[in-house]
Amino acid sequence: MSELRFDQVSVRYGSHRSGLTAVDDVSLTVPSGSVVGLVGESGSGKSTLARAAIGLAPISEGAITLDGVDVRSFRRRRPVQMVFQDPFSSLDPRMTIGESIAEALPRDIRGSRARRAEVARLLDLVSLDADRAQSLPAALSGGQRQRIALARALAARPEVVVADEITSALDVSVQGSVLNLVRELREELDLTMLFISHNLSVVRYLSDHIAVMYLGRIVEFGPTEQVLADPQHPYTRDLLQAAPTRHGNLLAVDPLAPVDVEPADPHAPPSGCRFHPRCPIGPAARPDRQICVIAAPPLPSGPAGAACHFAGTHADAALGTVPTSQSIPLVSAPDTTPSPLSADTVN
Repeated sequence: MSELRFDQVSVRYGSHRSGLTAVDDVSLTVPSGSVVGLVGESGSGKSTLARAAIGLAPISEGAITLDGVDVRSFRRRRPVQMVFQDPFSSLDPRMTIGESIAEALPRDIRGSRARRAEVARLLDLVSLDADRAQSLPAALSGGQRQRIALARALAARPEVVVADEITSALDVSVQGSVLNLVRELREELDLTMLFISHNLSVVRYLSDHIAVMYLGRIVEFGPTEQVLADPQHPYTRDLLQAAPTRHGNLLAVDPLAPVDVEPADPHAPPSGCRFHPRCPIGPAARPDRQICVIAAPPLPSGPAGAACHFAGTHADAALGTVPTSQSIPLVSAPDTTPSPLSADTVN
């Protein structure tokens, strides 16, 4: 496996005057053999960044490299493969499962017998019977289709897999088995993966690192347990506050509620820090903090960091009620974390 790196990547659509910058100056590294979870609300640019990595979205500025080689230079093979969100539309309904998987196999696997054997091996890898190769997608459940999508991505022998909200279109009862499969494949194949989700419980279950995205920019990055146990950016805290569990949310204590305003228009993002109109510790709550309106905070760099002028200043600390160094621990485990399932449980 290889290291996937985004270096100051921007993706723009439309004209300069009326267009949309969906991804703005994003720098992010997916280390070899690691899973990086990319989280953020709808419209933050997560899927656009993923599509840019596989060549489906135009890169306006910057570069995406795989071990230092620009991904756009790969012509005959695609070392970065993607598993899409909707398994019902990502498979050709007129092709059998075997044909869909075989289409992605490398050219060095020659002969119908060798290709059928490789398809059977891949189906076994995702815990499906080899005779499923003769089925059409319409005969399979949502969970089975997503397993086929995983097998097809792995058929191309990728160096990096991008998984874009792969459980959001599935029933809750099926999501756990698919996530367990991804975790098993990661350990068995030493996968390098960019895993995109809005569900922080899922990201916590699978990822080594977390990157938080808001209005096209990365606002926080760091090791999973560090980000979830002591979030430095107020937007990350809002996401944690919104993640439900039996105990309420993923935070042990509640921060101040975000300012009650409409989300910003991505066509005309706010000046300075893009989160400042909604920020509970920004100028909407503290008028003396006009720096958030005037200047954009430095983007995260290094192994961990947050793009916030007052990073680490928790909402309660901003009111002077607790020391700013006090961390906010997680509850012991979110109830929404999928439990391991037996290998023969297939949905």
